[in-house]
Amino acid sequence: MPSTTLICLTKKFVLSCNGREVEAFVVNHGGAFHAYVNRCCHIPMTMDWVENQFLTEDGAFIQCATHGALYEPTSGECLAGPPVGQCLTVVPVVVRNGLIYAGCPDDC
Repeated sequence: MPSTTLICLTKKFVLSCNGREVEAFVVNHGGAFHAYVNRCCHIPMTMDWVENQFLTEDGAFIQCATHGALYEPTSGECLAGPPVGQCLTVVPVVVRNGLIYAGCPDDC
């Protein structure tokens, strides 16, 4: 049986920032990694509609599970839905030696 490699497109994680936990997620979009705080701009609720699934079925947008707002994966900007024009909070990421390292977002 041939071996296959599963590529995880999104993954949730928790950061410790200034004494509090911040839930975030990383998106692999076209081979580039982008991370955001797991909180919708419209209503401060988590975004994943199924555990660790943040993208639309076609993988084109990040989609909020609560009301369906669509966010651009590379910028976090809302393109459709109640918070249109607002942006998700960016979590800085760096890839080194095949590992992804995340830092605390600026608002923490």
